[in-house]
Amino acid sequence: MPVRLLLLALGTFAVGTDALVMAGILGPVADDLGVSVTAAGQLVTVFALGYALLAPPLAALTARWPRRRLLLTALTVFGAANALSALAPSYGTLLATRVLAAAGAALYTPTANAVATTLVAPERRGRALATVLGGMTVATALGVPLGTWVGRADWRLTMWLVTVLSVAALAGLALLLRELPTPAAAPDLRDRLAPLRDRRVLGAAWTTLVFFLAFQSVYIYLATAVAPATGGRADRLSLVLLVTGVASVGGSWLGGRLVDRVGVRRVLLVASTVAAAAFAALPWAGLSMPGALAYAVVTPLAGWAVSVALPHRLASLDPANAQLLISLNSSALYLGTAVGGAAGSAAIALLGDRWFPLAATGFALVAAATAWVTTRGTAPVRAVTAH
Repeated sequence: MPVRLLLLALGTFAVGTDALVMAGILGPVADDLGVSVTAAGQLVTVFALGYALLAPPLAALTARWPRRRLLLTALTVFGAANALSALAPSYGTLLATRVLAAAGAALYTPTANAVATTLVAPERRGRALATVLGGMTVATALGVPLGTWVGRADWRLTMWLVTVLSVAALAGLALLLRELPTPAAAPDLRDRLAPLRDRRVLGAAWTTLVFFLAFQSVYIYLATAVAPATGGRADRLSLVLLVTGVASVGGSWLGGRLVDRVGVRRVLLVASTVAAAAFAALPWAGLSMPGALAYAVVTPLAGWAVSVALPHRLASLDPANAQLLISLNSSALYLGTAVGGAAGSAAIALLGDRWFPLAATGFALVAAATAWVTTRGTAPVRAVTAH
């Protein structure tokens, strides 16, 4: 496997860790900065919202940049933002640095995926994409529990860890990635948003947004949901997050194969319903470690199966514009994550620490109903390579 692909994947691993690890260190962040845990949870929200809103205009503004320069610039911005996060003296400053980190991530991830396809022969492009995208999945399995463990005494060490990862990827790509040609033609912002006029695309993107709203409204505050089981111990929370990450990798693998075998519609309907049931069970499962670990297996298996099926569904609507549609799916995903942070905070305020996952049950059922309506009468869609 080309070393350059692994370096691109190291960058997506850093981005994935940064996007998800806050869920494991909300307590230390809140204690250090003198804010509530729900306020600390908005750090996840602003990162995700920044990514969702900045990705389309930044892609249009940098469409004519040489790809190598864009990758290195994105990692420089991302690494610097995480260093500033580690040094942030106040909650407001930390919020601002999370927006800056989101800008770097929004520039890097789509570009890394596109560059991966130029580094290998055409018949190996699918595996190249899988390698780079795999960095995000592995981040849930390794980066998040590692970052949580590192930050158990000082959350700032977690930010330094992400900084080191991004600097390592930056240095490796600067040394080993040769200059790449500027794209001959690139869609402007209007072209990128044109598919939103298609009702089928809007329905598919809405499904993505609502499902990830449900998923992230619990994941961001998972430490709160399983606090009775962990007793507030960082080592137990790290174990729950590790199991969640490993199950996420399994869910992604399983989702891709199920989409091929039974079609997108069945995967969406069954997996989103299973996720809804898991959210409903969490108020009881979170009372003990066996229950918390069972939740940590079932929910990511279902959730990541859905996350694989969703971009396949969008890409199948217009295969010629699959890359553009998948990028819109990513924006919907991060927007759902951003709204999920706010929804989780509101659910905790209204329902309390134990019962707030029940709100996610309702959102997941809305996503399942939307998928049922928008995919009704369609033939099973086979998986596409890029997701």
